[in-house]
Parts: sequence; C-alpha cells; structure tokens
Amino acid sequence: MSALAQIIDTHTGDVNTAEADSQQELTDGFHLVIDALKLNDINTIYGVPGIPITDLGRLAQAQGMRVISFRHEQHAGNAAAIAGFLTKKPGICLTVSAPGFLNGLTALANATTNCFPMILISGSSEREIVDLQQGDYEEMDQLAIAKPLCKAAFRVLHAADIGIGVARAIRAAVSGRPGGVYLDLPAKLFSQVMDAQAGAKSLVKVIDPAPAQLPAPAAVQRALEVLKSAKRPLIILGKGAAYAQADDAVRALVEKSGIPYVPMSMAKGLLPDTHPQSAGAARSLVLKDADVVLLVGARLNWLLSHGKGKTWGEPGSKKFIQIDIEPKEMDSNVEIVAPLVGDIGSCVTALLDGMDGKWPTPPADWINTIKARKEANLAKMAPKLMNNASPMNFHGALGALRTVIKERPDAILVNEGANTLDLARGIIDMYQPRKRLDVGTWGIMGIGMGFAVAAAVETGKPVLAVEGDSAFGFSGMEVETICRYNLPVCIVVFNNNGIYRGTDVNPTGHEDVAPTVFVKDSRYDKMMEAFGGVGVHVTTPDELSRAVNAAMDSGRPTLINAVIDPEAGSESGNIGSLNPQSTIRKK
Repeated sequence: MSALAQIIDTHTGDVNTAEADSQQELTDGFHLVIDALKLNDINTIYGVPGIPITDLGRLAQAQGMRVISFRHEQHAGNAAAIAGFLTKKPGICLTVSAPGFLNGLTALANATTNCFPMILISGSSEREIVDLQQGDYEEMDQLAIAKPLCKAAFRVLHAADIGIGVARAIRAAVSGRPGGVYLDLPAKLFSQVMDAQAGAKSLVKVIDPAPAQLPAPAAVQRALEVLKSAKRPLIILGKGAAYAQADDAVRALVEKSGIPYVPMSMAKGLLPDTHPQSAGAARSLVLKDADVVLLVGARLNWLLSHGKGKTWGEPGSKKFIQIDIEPKEMDSNVEIVAPLVGDIGSCVTALLDGMDGKWPTPPADWINTIKARKEANLAKMAPKLMNNASPMNFHGALGALRTVIKERPDAILVNEGANTLDLARGIIDMYQPRKRLDVGTWGIMGIGMGFAVAAAVETGKPVLAVEGDSAFGFSGMEVETICRYNLPVCIVVFNNNGIYRGTDVNPTGHEDVAPTVFVKDSRYDKMMEAFGGVGVHVTTPDELSRAVNAAMDSGRPTLINAVIDPEAGSESGNIGSLNPQSTIRKK
C-alpha cells in the first residue's frame, strides 16, 4: 500500500510530520487508484495529462508504473486497446474530462467492436453540478454518453469503492467476449482521504478474471460429425483465435485435420503464411467452393461478405461450424449448423480430443485444386513484386517489405491505409502469431501510431508501421511521442500525394484541389527529423529495403517517405462497392 507519505491532521487538514507516531496514517483517491491497478499487475498507463488527472499520472510514475503520454487521447486509447490484444490484460487509457474523454471514446468504441480489452479512465466534473447542469468546468455526463459504446461503464464516488470499481472494470473488460470498459472518476474522488489500513483492505485482487468456458460435449460431437462429413472443408482463423493465445492447439487442429485454412488479417502468423495448408493465395476459390466451413474466432461480418452472396457460391451450398465465446454471435447472418460456444482454447482442445484415432484427410482432388490455384496466383504475382521502377507502385514497394518481414519474422507489422492496407494483407507473409496489427473490424484509419507505440512498449520488439499517406495524417503528430520515448519504430509512409491516388482534379477548374489530393511531393520524413529521429526519402524498392533494414538494425525512431506513383492507386482498394459512384448527375 502506498499511503500518503505525510500525516494529515484530521481536524485542520494541515500536514504535521512531527506527530506521525500519534496520528492516523492516511491515503487518498490518487494512491488507491494506483494501488488497485498495481495489485492487478497493471503497470502501464497510456494517456494525455490535464485537469483533473495530471497528478494521477505523476504519482503513478513515481510509484514505478510506466506512463506513456501522447499528444492526442484517441491515439493513447488505440495504444491501450492493442496493448489489451497483445497481453490479454486490459490496457489503460487515462484522459481528462469532456473533450479529452470524447477523444478517447472513439478508441473505446473501436476496442469494443474488435473485442480488445481496454479500460478508459477519465476524470470528470462534480456530480452535483453536472446533474443540475450548472455549467461546471468541462461539464458532461460522461457515464451516460459512454454506456452505449462500450461493454460496461462504472462511476466511483467514494474512495472506499475504488478497489471494487477497478476490479469490476477489469473483470468486465476481459471476461467472456472482451471489450472496452469506461471508468468515471470525478475530480473530488482523488482528494478524498481515508485510513490507509482500511484503504488497503478495500482493494481487490481479481481472481480468475477470464475463466475458461467449456463447450457442451454434445456440441463438440455435433461439430465433429459435420466436419467429418465434409468433402471440401475449410478452416477460417479470426483475430479471436490470435487473441486466445492457444497457438499450439490451433496449429494442432489444423495439422491433425489436414484441412486447408484461411487466416483473417490479424490471425496471419498463427501458422506461417507459407504453411502448405494455407489457402490464403486461393481465398476466392475456397470461400466459393468449400462445403463445410469451420470458423475459429472469426465473425461472418462484412469482411467475410456476411457468409452469403457470390463470394460464397450457391445459396445453401455450405454448412458452417462456428467457435465463439458469445452465444449471440451464432446465426447472426446465416444458419450455423454446429455452434460451439466457449473460449477458443477449450473448444479447439475439445475438438482435438474428439479426433482420437484415424481422422479422415480431406479428399485429394480438393487439396490439389487449391494447390494449383495457389501456385498460379503466386506465379502471377511474383513479377509484380520484383518491379524496381521509380516512382514505385504498391506491389514493388510491398514486395521489398515482404522480404524484410521474411528475414525479420519477430518484428511487429502495423498496417493501415486504403491500397496500402488492402494489398499488404495479401502480399506480406507473416510467420508468428500476433505480429500483424491493423484496422480490424471497422476498417478505420488512425490506429497506426497508437498501435506502433504500444507494440513497442508491450513487447520490446522492433515495429514496422506501413502507412498510407492519408492514414498517417490521422496520427502523424505521435512521431514526437515515438521520439520522446526513443522507441524502435520504423514508419514507412507510402506517399502518392492523396487518397487512393494523387491525380484527381477539381472539375470546376477552381484553384482548390480535388478533395482526395494532398500537397504534392510532401516530405513526411522531415517531421521525424524535427523531433530528433531519422528521416529518409526513397524512390525505389531497393532504396526502401536498405532504409528499412538500416532502421530496424539501429532501433532508432525512423520515418521513411516512400514515393509512390500518384497514378498507382485504385478507388477503395478491394472494397469499392462500399464507396459507390453517384448515379445522379446535375442537368
């Protein structure tokens, strides 16, 4: 317990160290919050200081916690969210009230959507004034605003309840389907004083915060029977499987079954993308032609065309088996004939146990068809990845980075953008789990620098952040944060002068540029140099490869401005149907 170092006179409020032996030892809300987090092995805070939480950050650092201060709360929140994904412990984001809280709320909502455990802790105005709407400093009913956008939300009004409040937030964040939790701490709470011994007793060490949820034996048997009947089976691995950290069991299931698999982007590396059973290079074929699909921590949302439509072939042509910890996920888009409800590790282990004896391998014609399609697609792609033209196109640049990751499989890849994201997903192979971090379920931009900072802080591994120039603009100021903490982050900005491409024109002839066009030939590398990092300007894949390898070897904060042909991009990458051209024309 980190009680107040001095003794406070309970009558006058004055500090009196001379009477320490005769006076009661006290603690306060600041120390109780810190002690509650540390008791639960949470030792890192991401945030932005300000009223009323500045001293909380100072005291947390003084108590041995690592406090990473950002330039904007949204990026601190994104860092906390991905820290939760990487560690299975809730990442902590600390913000000021009202506007700071709202900035962090975007990250909280995104964490909930992506099932990342995160706790947003925000200072807030006094309840008495807020409830009467009397115009307090940054007055806002933050709890009410947060509730619809997160998994759970709590407010603590009394110092004696801080331990319970933190414990409830932790358990809510990581139990069942993980998600974001909001914890509201009014400013008056921090200065509340109580007996130190009583304060210590009020803290709660959360026991078994995410207990295993075992699947029903009948459900396991049903799933095995459906899987055994398949003629063209397929496994789809989602980021839920990556989060579960049941890597050995997942690999054993894939290899024992002999079933081809497709990883969703953040599940890449659970098995190496070069594994012989990987069907990623034949994705369109296997989604369309499979007759039984086993979903492991993957949801049939827009990223999988909701499990229907032309992507999936003829209606009713396939049966779905789904492993998910959330029962409500079943039948969300199509019928799930064999729902398997439980945590990933328990469900996969149960399937393995049920495969005792000789398990039938998938028919040779299915395996050979996939192999032929993979080989054809890889052969078609190979010359594109070897293009060393200047200015670069996306394939040539990503081909260079593909080799970097192959040679450095322990590095963490952060990826966002439009073409930069869509093409990198298929081009850059991953070899280890939880090494690829990207935009996730919502497909939003702006996660890049927050994810990069947290990945470096939480793992100590080198980070390669591959950013479209538009995506980088959402969080680019955090390069100062990267430099301030001297993190081993190499940022590559694919600079094609705009969104999708830099060649659009204003049809009116007005001097204003088109909405998708940026300043021509911007030098993003100079931003990194401004804060003491290394800036590099490259125009060819060979130059890009040398610059990235030098940055990764040095461990110094580096930003590489990679010049991409402004005409190289395509509208909305592979999801153009979500950004349709208007059919209405002015007469």
